[in-house]
Formats: sequence, C-alpha cells, structure tokens
Amino acid sequence: MPQPMPPSYMAYDRTIVVFSPDGRLLQVEYARQMVKNGSTSLGIKAADVVVLGTVKPSMPLAVTESYRKIAEIDSHIGMVSSGSLADARNLVEYARVKSQVNKVTYDEPVSVSTITKYICDRKHMVTQYAGVRPYGVGLLIGGIDEDGTNLYETEPSGTMISWKAQAIGRGADKAKKTLSKGYKDGMKADDAIKLLLKALKAGEKGASAENAEVAVVKKDGIKLLSKDEVKKYM
Repeated sequence: MPQPMPPSYMAYDRTIVVFSPDGRLLQVEYARQMVKNGSTSLGIKAADVVVLGTVKPSMPLAVTESYRKIAEIDSHIGMVSSGSLADARNLVEYARVKSQVNKVTYDEPVSVSTITKYICDRKHMVTQYAGVRPYGVGLLIGGIDEDGTNLYETEPSGTMISWKAQAIGRGADKAKKTLSKGYKDGMKADDAIKLLLKALKAGEKGASAENAEVAVVKKDGIKLLSKDEVKKYM
C-alpha cells in the first residue's frame, strides 16, 4: 500500500516536473499505482512465439468485442496493457505510425526493441513538461525479429526492461510466482499458453475462458485465441 502523503508534500504533488525532497516524482508514482490497479496482464517468451494474455474488465451490457487490452502494432509485434485503456490506445497508434514509417524508410520490418524504445521515449517525455501527466499504463510488448523472440515491459516513467516472462497489474505478484516455477527456456508454444493461463488464474480469481484474452505472436502474424481454444488450454 502507498504510504500516506505528508501535508508538506502537497506542493510536489501538483506538478510533474518537480522532485520531492527525497527524490521522488509523485505524479509518476501515482501513474504506477494506476497500473497496479489494472487487471493482470502477462507475457511469455517461447521457442518461436511470444504469448500475451490478460483478463478483460466485465461491464454489463457492453459489447466485449468493442474494447481490447491486446493490440497489434505490426504483423510481428503485439502488446498487452494494464492501467488506462485510453492511454494504451494512444500509444499503440503512435507505435503503428512509427512501424510504418520504418518500413517505408528502410524497407524492412521495425525491430521490437526500436518500437519499445520509441514508446518509452514518449512516456519519458511527458514526465519532463508542465501541463501534461504521465501515461497511466504499463505495457508488455512481444514480437519476433532478427534477434528472435522478444518481450519487453514499459512502465510510466519510461523505463524499458527485457523479460523471459513477466506479469503486471493487480495480480502480478501471485502470477509471477507461478511463472517463476513453471518457466523453462525454449519452451513450446502450447506449454507457454498453458503456463500463462495458469499464472493468469493465480493472479485473477475470476479468470475464465469467457473473460480471458490470449494472443500468440508469430513471425508471420498474430493470432487471437477464441474462447473455445482458451477453454482447451485451461
């Protein structure tokens, strides 16, 4: 739980560009808390694919197909988010444009690390100017390029970390324990999907085939699993 904010900190709380006396950017910490409040999202690197998964928020009478937490940036790069869906959508649009510009300029697919750095740079930029706020979303970006399978995490400060398997969101701690026990280097796609769903159920009590969203990122495209396919792996 976040520590109570002393009254003397209020001045440092109201702008993004001022450090508190103990070296904290409070608005960035608030954005991190928004990620922690979001539903659990996971990513796993396998031998030749990257698996991404999450639980979609349940809203009565909503058309669930109208909102997604997993998005395609390019045919070989996907991402899953925890936190603000609006912020995630905005970053995905910027990343898609960057990907297409790279294709037109260099006549080759953009690398996963290049896209991740671009998103991180944008996240970091809004921590340095008054009148804006940090992006309240964490992303797991997975894809396949010349370096093989890649999985990166970006958080509100703009930090970029490469992972073999990672979980973010409210159930991240429990999900990470399951990932740590079950992950093996070079694991097959089917095993990665089973592990991801097991970790997702550990992090989210209500996780089921009805609300789970799972995507498999391959070199030649991204496949979003149907409810029936998810049910088989569960």
